[in-house]
Amino acid sequence: MSQRVVFPLILIWLGIGWGSTQPLGKIATTGGAGPFGLIFWQSVICVVLLGAITLARGRGLVFTRRALTFYAVVAVIGTLIPNTTFYVSVTHLPSGIMSIIISTIPLMAFPMALALGMERFQALRLVGLGLGLCGVALIALPRASLPDPAMAAFLPLAMVGPLFYAMEATFVARFGTAGMDPVQAMFGVSVAATLLSLPVMLTLGQGFVPWPVGKPEAALIASSALHGLLYSTYVWLAARAGSVFASQSTYLVTASGVFWAMLLLGERFSPMIWVALVVMLAGVALVSPRGKRAEV
Repeated sequence: MSQRVVFPLILIWLGIGWGSTQPLGKIATTGGAGPFGLIFWQSVICVVLLGAITLARGRGLVFTRRALTFYAVVAVIGTLIPNTTFYVSVTHLPSGIMSIIISTIPLMAFPMALALGMERFQALRLVGLGLGLCGVALIALPRASLPDPAMAAFLPLAMVGPLFYAMEATFVARFGTAGMDPVQAMFGVSVAATLLSLPVMLTLGQGFVPWPVGKPEAALIASSALHGLLYSTYVWLAARAGSVFASQSTYLVTASGVFWAMLLLGERFSPMIWVALVVMLAGVALVSPRGKRAEV
């Protein structure tokens, strides 16, 4: 098949697949495992998958000072902190709401890049930032928007994850991947996340073995495997179709995450939530960097 067909199909696969990891993550928490136990096993699964891909390509871990710094920083701000807040907040918030909130990553990354001189000020993108904030307000403020108004107390915690993902994206954009290709770099990050989460998991008494495999364990394995495979696919697509084209997966991830939440968890949303979704995605569309798209 031609690239005109293959690239859009891969983009759809990214959106559908990544969107499913939000409700799968919520299901994984129903087994009673603590956040660091879930993070540890998620990291282990990513190590196996990304490590296999890296080794199959004839590469391995890099142990330079820059690489080790990259592993540690990204493991903390891109895995340990955001995943901890996700697993805690998703037990209190609908999965679909979490999928909408995750779309705020570009909204948070823009002012960071602006402050560091990595982006230029544009009034239209400032409008997009304002729309994103309005989207969050539409979820948090009206008492009828959430199934239980008390859930609004967990929205600030849920916003921590996108904040740190934005910090991760800014860090990588500013300092690069220490000479490694993205899959190789994330293999090292997964190893670091495994090593860092292990003592915390044991100290907090959150250790567990995902066996026998019930519904929560299967959801954890599926979401972790999907994350590793989808990240590799995203890197492949960005390299061939361009980062601007690949970044369009953000919209599909949010939309499919809401759909998967309805399908897998039976979640239903108030009209205000649907309005918030549209306003949020409009904000993301305005904030997202412009660039030349790959010809597909």
